[in-house]
Amino acid sequence: MADNDILLDEADRAILNRIQSDFPIASRPYLAIAQEVGLTEQEVIERVLRLKQSGIIRRIGGNFVPGKLGYVSTLCAASVPPEKLAHFTETVNRHPGVTHNYLRDNAFNVWFTFIAPSMQEIEESLRMIRAETGITEILNLPATKVFKIRAQFDV
Repeated sequence: MADNDILLDEADRAILNRIQSDFPIASRPYLAIAQEVGLTEQEVIERVLRLKQSGIIRRIGGNFVPGKLGYVSTLCAASVPPEKLAHFTETVNRHPGVTHNYLRDNAFNVWFTFIAPSMQEIEESLRMIRAETGITEILNLPATKVFKIRAQFDV
């Protein structure tokens, strides 16, 4: 087992199942979770922190439909040589509109999503990324139709 691998017990699994798609909207959300899973509020907070530090939880926050807030989104794909991957992904991830960044086994091996107030702002960010990294082969693939799915993983 790697250093950052942790074993999940039933309480961890209950917390993960509870917070994935229905995080409590309450003044003390961790207390609400604790009452449901039979732990103390402090135990839930400590477990969530441990799960976040281990990388099992990437983030806790809301998901919004960009178009309903006046934003646009796009999927980008870049062809990045292995020796430039670290610098490229670090550069991309510094942009606040980047929500996901994935490595794929393909000629276009880095895929990321971008959300911004306008497509012009996204294009400007892509120009900056190209200039800083020297990677010019970046596709901008705006959605023509959005299909939202609810991803809930029974842990």
